Amino acid sequence: MTFNFIDLGIDESTANNLKSMGIVEPTPIQNDGIPAILSGRDVVGKAPTGSGKTLAFMLPIAQLVNTANKSQQALVLAPTRELAQQIEHSAREALKGSDVSTVLIYGGVSYEPQLEGLQSGAQIVIGTPGRVIDHIDSGNMSVESLSILCLDEADRMLDEGFGPDIDAILKMLPNRQQTLLFSATVPSRIQKLLDRYLKNPDWLEPATESMEPDIEHEVLIVPLQEKSKALQWLIENSREGSTLVFGRTKAGIKRLESDLSNNGYKVKALQGDLTQQQRDRILEWFRKGHGEIMLATNVAARGLDITSIGTVINYDPPEDPEMFTHRVGRTGRMGRSGVSVTLVAGTDLLSLGRIEQMMGGRIKRTYWEDIRPNTPKETQPQNVTRRETGAAILPGESIRKSAPKNSTASGKSRNLNPNPTRRHRGNRGRYR
Repeated sequence: MTFNFIDLGIDESTANNLKSMGIVEPTPIQNDGIPAILSGRDVVGKAPTGSGKTLAFMLPIAQLVNTANKSQQALVLAPTRELAQQIEHSAREALKGSDVSTVLIYGGVSYEPQLEGLQSGAQIVIGTPGRVIDHIDSGNMSVESLSILCLDEADRMLDEGFGPDIDAILKMLPNRQQTLLFSATVPSRIQKLLDRYLKNPDWLEPATESMEPDIEHEVLIVPLQEKSKALQWLIENSREGSTLVFGRTKAGIKRLESDLSNNGYKVKALQGDLTQQQRDRILEWFRKGHGEIMLATNVAARGLDITSIGTVINYDPPEDPEMFTHRVGRTGRMGRSGVSVTLVAGTDLLSLGRIEQMMGGRIKRTYWEDIRPNTPKETQPQNVTRRETGAAILPGESIRKSAPKNSTASGKSRNLNPNPTRRHRGNRGRYR
């Protein structure tokens, strides 16, 4: 049964804020998570990226805060600055006009605004582990009233080596009464964390049929030396909306940025060598639609909530198949549809195999040789059937949406049409 937000225990003012944000009905993870958290129980919530996890924990945390107490009462930890920013932004929009205040804490920027927020009585702290520890150690952040801890994307925090920091923070919270963990994936490696710190948690994994993001997956088999050409072709022929391109390394992303810029595209790259201020400016540039193409390493694979992203391109397939889930989850968010295209050269076949194993099915291929522009018409294969080991999808044929593991593939399809109406460029990359 689906309830409205007031039915779930959210106050009317917040419900009206959500309505103004275009959020009227709770998603399945919100439907289950909000009452579970309001009950005071420990909770583990697993749901696909883009399914509304952030509000599933932020809304009830805000309801549990004592607004008369101007001290820190809840702490939300995230593995990256970008995810912490996104959580705080969503909370601020939903809680507009309320007496609940938040403060955002992460490294790479000045301590002063964070210290001001803590001293002014912010009840909810949202931040990354390292800077949070700094503020607690220095006495800037009070933990006496801090009773709720939420770990968002805990698997990524462990992957990034934050395990000791999480242990340290948990030991710093003597009055912790409730622990929450939310993520798109809950792999077995975090079971020790759950066993150690959560008390008989409620496991929330709502039926996923209505929650699965509407993403059509495609693989383009392309020689390594032609990947850049294939990327530009995909950008030219992508669907409506902006395009997010993931690469494996900072150096590779920088080269792509140079190549695309030299060909007239409006593009910026988000990678680890940037200062926080530079990263913020690029995200704001992309979010406001000043450019339609952003390149990124895995730094943007989580926490980037920009609903205008219509296409995610994996220029380099991720080595960790779980990262594939988080990358492609930047599109198809909150009920919208999207497309993910993964470019695969010979050296990427092992990574592709791991991704397909995780997804529980083969993603059908298109071959660059079959759709490459300026190929003489008479040399283009027609009605060719490849062996199953190399099943090609030729121009005009559909590409099936791959289903998650243990589920049935969707019947939705999409064509890699070599001649759709061009969207991005008029003369030499100028946007129309």
